[in-house]
Amino acid sequence: MSQQGERRTGRDDDWWGQLYDDATQDTGPAPAPDTLDDRFASAADAVSEERQPLRPEHPPPAPEFTPDPPKTPPRPERAPADAPPSANRPAPSPPPAAPTPATPPTPPDPPIPPRPSASPAPPKPSPRAPAPSVPAARRAPWEPLTGPRGPVTFGAGAGLVAGEEAPGVSRAGRVSVPSSGPAGPDHVGDGPPTYEAEPTALPAADPDGLGDLIADTVLDGARYGTSTLRAASVRGDSARFRGEPRRDSLLTARFGVGEDALVLVAMATGARAAPGAHRAAADACAWIGRAVGRSHQRLAEDIRAARRGDLKSGLHRLTDRTLGKLRARATDLGLAPDEYAASLRCLLLPADPRCRTRVFFGVGAGGLFRLRDGAWQDIEPRVAEATGDAVVGFGSPPARTPEGDHLTMDLGITTPPSPYEPAPEPPRDPFRFRASVARPGDTLLLCSGGLADPLRGEPALAEHLTDRWLKGPAPGLAAFLADIQVRVKGYADDRTAAAVWEA
Repeated sequence: MSQQGERRTGRDDDWWGQLYDDATQDTGPAPAPDTLDDRFASAADAVSEERQPLRPEHPPPAPEFTPDPPKTPPRPERAPADAPPSANRPAPSPPPAAPTPATPPTPPDPPIPPRPSASPAPPKPSPRAPAPSVPAARRAPWEPLTGPRGPVTFGAGAGLVAGEEAPGVSRAGRVSVPSSGPAGPDHVGDGPPTYEAEPTALPAADPDGLGDLIADTVLDGARYGTSTLRAASVRGDSARFRGEPRRDSLLTARFGVGEDALVLVAMATGARAAPGAHRAAADACAWIGRAVGRSHQRLAEDIRAARRGDLKSGLHRLTDRTLGKLRARATDLGLAPDEYAASLRCLLLPADPRCRTRVFFGVGAGGLFRLRDGAWQDIEPRVAEATGDAVVGFGSPPARTPEGDHLTMDLGITTPPSPYEPAPEPPRDPFRFRASVARPGDTLLLCSGGLADPLRGEPALAEHLTDRWLKGPAPGLAAFLADIQVRVKGYADDRTAAAVWEA
């Protein structure tokens, strides 16, 4: 082979055969510096920079590490920094002794000294040193990841050592939800309700009357003074299944600014099986809201001054005007008065933190409850307290003389109504009024019949709300909505509720 890389000739290509041919005699050292020893040493250096000495043929090879090394092995002396790189390499281990002295081992050949290189080879690790960890990129897919404290876990128990439990996670794998969260039971009572828990069908829409569409759920809240308000209105299970609109309507409004402000919560429920029940309920809330808003300054002053008589008469008058407008609208629509009617229940909350008076007024079915000292109280005003004495007039008993005689003899004959007097109007729901002083820790609940009836009829629902609302601050909007939607078998009407937490 030529060192200059020129093209080979036919004679030079046969140099290997000429060199090892039997006919070729030993000619001694060649004049060229590239001898066989140089070629062998160069090949040996290319394979490995460090060769081990040859072992005897008869004894078995010794293990790489001794099974029981000394506790404190002698540390190799390090060469000075200016020493050649070969001085930093550890000396080769001596060959093991022969097993039998009968056959003397052949002395090994002396090792070939390695050539010095530009960069020294890294030292071998000590037998006592731990094996380096496998990088993450070279880890097998079936090998678990390990950390300083043990196997690494993901999900609810992330960052925990095997055997520990994450907060809120049981050994069975069920996650426990804190009591202040929005999660809760789907229903209470003996069994599940007939209808599904989520909406099924949407109400029919009119292209020219999209403004009459009512949302399935309305949610609102506020905080003024020492009270926190949460209000919600939800379509009932029956209406959700049949695709009917929500008959309940909810209005929350603030009139005024600062401590003189007055918060109004109004809820109305339209007549059952009436085509425009949701419109009647919306009109009732809008009209009572307009009337209270125009008189909010006088109402706020009466509440702070505790003028109970003035408040009752004034709010009674505003309620009668609202219901009178509903009857007038029924006449314009060509409907009977009871076909375009609604029950109306309202709550007034002053924003002044020094005033804890809460005023309720309304007409129709529903409920007014108070959670105090861990027990629910039904504080709905009784009809006898709201109606008062009978008024002398049509239908009153006959008058008597001072001696006790009747002015006219009562023979038990029914007297027909006079053609000159108007026929009596159908009986109306009595006006209800109550003004109460709240205590710290109280929870006042005003609701429509869709929630008042199951509260009175199913003790499990009252117990559930007691557990949820008795301790801790007022729930958030989502948590309050979840509490209101807890269902009871046999009660599928719309639910509207407003709760006030006292700090």
